[in-house]
Parts: sequence; C-alpha cells; structure tokens
Amino acid sequence: MTLDAILEEIKKAEKIVILTHESPDGDAVASSLSVMHAMLQLGKEPDVIIPEYAKDFKFLPGSDKIKVESAIKQYDLAISVDCSDLKRLVGSKEYFETAKKTIQIDHHSVNAMFADLNYVDPVAPACCQVLIGMFEYLGVEIDKEIGTCILTGIIADTGGFQYSGVTSETFEFAAELLKKGVNISKICQKVLRNKTKAHCELVKLLYNRMEFFEDGKIVISYITVDDYKKVNAEMGDDEGLAEMERDIEGVEVAVLLKEKEGVNGFKASLRSKEYVNVSDVCMLLGGGGHPKAAGCLVGGTLEQVKTKVVNTIKQQI
Repeated sequence: MTLDAILEEIKKAEKIVILTHESPDGDAVASSLSVMHAMLQLGKEPDVIIPEYAKDFKFLPGSDKIKVESAIKQYDLAISVDCSDLKRLVGSKEYFETAKKTIQIDHHSVNAMFADLNYVDPVAPACCQVLIGMFEYLGVEIDKEIGTCILTGIIADTGGFQYSGVTSETFEFAAELLKKGVNISKICQKVLRNKTKAHCELVKLLYNRMEFFEDGKIVISYITVDDYKKVNAEMGDDEGLAEMERDIEGVEVAVLLKEKEGVNGFKASLRSKEYVNVSDVCMLLGGGGHPKAAGCLVGGTLEQVKTKVVNTIKQQI
C-alpha cells in the first residue's frame, strides 16, 4: 500500500525536504507545515523551503522554521504537497529531482503523478484534508499545532466552507479539530477577513478595468507589474480578487490577469460558478487546477492574452 511505502521511506531518510507550488496559498503553506510537524513526531527534522509566501500565514505554528533556500546538495527524501505539476514546484530542480526518493501528496483532479510515491485524493477539497487520514494511518497525533495548520488549509481552499467540494466529512474533521483547541475564529480572521490598504487599492483597479463578454457570462480584469509597485503590494495582497469578479450577478466565469515581471505574459486566474470546468480551460492553455478554480500562464501582450483566454472559455460555454 502506498502509505506503508511512504512510512518506510520516511523511516529510512535522514535528510528530508518539504516543497510546494509557486505563489503558495494558504493550503500550500499549511500543508507544508502540517507535514513538518508530523515528521517531527516521527523523529525527523525536515527542511521546509518556501522562498516567499503571504504574511497572513506567519501566524501558523512552525512558520518561523520555513527556509528560503538550503545548502544541502542532495536530500534522501523530497516531499511535494499541494502541487499537481512538477513545473510549478518551487525547488524542483535543486531539491526534488536530485533527491534519492520522492513523495507527492495532493488533491488536484488533474495530476501528473511525478513522484516515486504518489498519494492523491482528487475528491478532497484541500490538501490539508488529505493529510488527516494519512496522519492517522502513520500514527501521527493531530494535536493543536497540526490541527491549526490543517484547519487553516481547509478554510483557505474552501473559502470558509463555501465551495462545492465541501462534504459532511469536512465539517466532521473541522469539529474534531475544534475539540483539540484550534481557534477557528482567529484562522478565519487571518485567512478571510484581513485586508491591507494595498489590497483595497488593487480592488479599485480591478473594478475600473472590468470587461464583460458573452452577455455578461465572462468577466475579465487585469493587474500590471506597475500597479503592484505603485500600491506597494506584497504577496497575498491580490488574494480574493478573482472571487470578487465571480460573485457578480450573471457571471459564470471570472478571469483575473496578473502581469508577471520578467515574463512576456500574464498569469490567468480563473473562477467559475456552475457548469464551466475552468480546469479544462486552463489545461488547453497549458495550466490546470480545480473545476471551479484554476490557473495558467499565457504569453503575449495584454490584448493578445485577453483574446486567447476569452476565446478558449467561449468553447466551454
């Protein structure tokens, strides 16, 4: 069984590294730290390498142990969490591909299965929810520290239990974590409610630039590199912007284009309400994700990218 093999590799490994995807969200950071705490319980001292992440998640237990980089040339074991594609894994060439053994833990429905051992549950609404059953099998106690990380990941990836992937099991897990003393109100405040001034400035730009297509079923807006600089935005300040577009009445698919510095193109974040699978849309554009939330990098000028993304969505509507 995969979990038996995973436990065996963990036991054998001395040098372990935990990695996640670029532009890490709450589930990515929380999953990384959850696995770190689990490894500590199993007698290991892993490195967690996340070069940059939103300051909103620095309240998580163990976040002070996160490293920007490592001097270790080869790890015995590299663990990827919440990442469906090796191309999006930060440190893939330096740490993952050079490791003696690799493990992947994920929940995305489209997954490249790029590790030696792959533990993927595409039904789970968050990678952190996948970890609950995994930890129980491995004999890891889900204490308050791990519970705080896990519940943060679930809340972040479900928009506070709002999205369609949430099941009765999700709420049962959350209830058990609250019994451990996890402070759900603090997590919701940090993950869902905190808004910086830079975020508010980006919101103004977002609404001013909105364009609608297909009788209002598609909405698209954009943020440039200069915009980020002008408002002194940091990682995480643009969180939730695509969801704001999607919440507009009559919109089925929302698109937020974010210009990438040093790249001739834009990162497209897509969100949908009902019947459009934006993961399929993004796959056609070289990306991927979930049916209701996905992303891709599209090359070209702003107008070229707009046209390419909108035309691809039209094929699915």
